Amino acid sequence: MFIKICGITNEQDALLAIALGADALGFVFAPSPRQVAPSKVREIVRRLPSEIVTVGVFRDELPKRIIDIMQEAHLQGAQLHGHESLLITSEVSDAVRFSIKAVVAGSPDAARADDFVCDAILVDGLSPGSGDVFDWSLMNEIPLGLRLMLSGGLNPGNVAEGIDRVRPWGVDVSSGVEKSHGLKDPVKMRQFIANARAAARELGDID
Repeated sequence: MFIKICGITNEQDALLAIALGADALGFVFAPSPRQVAPSKVREIVRRLPSEIVTVGVFRDELPKRIIDIMQEAHLQGAQLHGHESLLITSEVSDAVRFSIKAVVAGSPDAARADDFVCDAILVDGLSPGSGDVFDWSLMNEIPLGLRLMLSGGLNPGNVAEGIDRVRPWGVDVSSGVEKSHGLKDPVKMRQFIANARAAARELGDID
């Protein structure tokens, strides 16, 4: 199970998430209460183990701007969390090591998710970052054979159920493990990661 903790804004939260077993960290460059500057992200990333996947989150940004920020911040991956076209997604994916395209559950983009050139598809609700859970049955409308990441309203109390029902490749959480916007709660992070790992083991995922 690939576990991504998103909305990281400081070094302490980044290091703790890794110590607790997260596989990836997300840094938001799109307008958001969790938005961080590329220079700050670069300082955080330099302290992280190389095997941790570091991801920049963008929304409806030009490909050149995305790539420039990625290089400035020394990030490995890009997450496109807007209305990016197939062409833009492909262009960004070709330029980075790891790419994620976010789609809204039940949307036309979700139904044609296999057309996007990327490493994983993240499925979210209509209002990303709201903490609202969408109808998980909408995952059935997404084409088979993709690396799917479940997001949208996940927290320590529901992540195991989400994994059991959806059987995703990975999970992504931000507000569900926070004590306030941009600041993570150590207990919630620990519980989220532990519950996700336990649920994955129940399904035979040794990770």
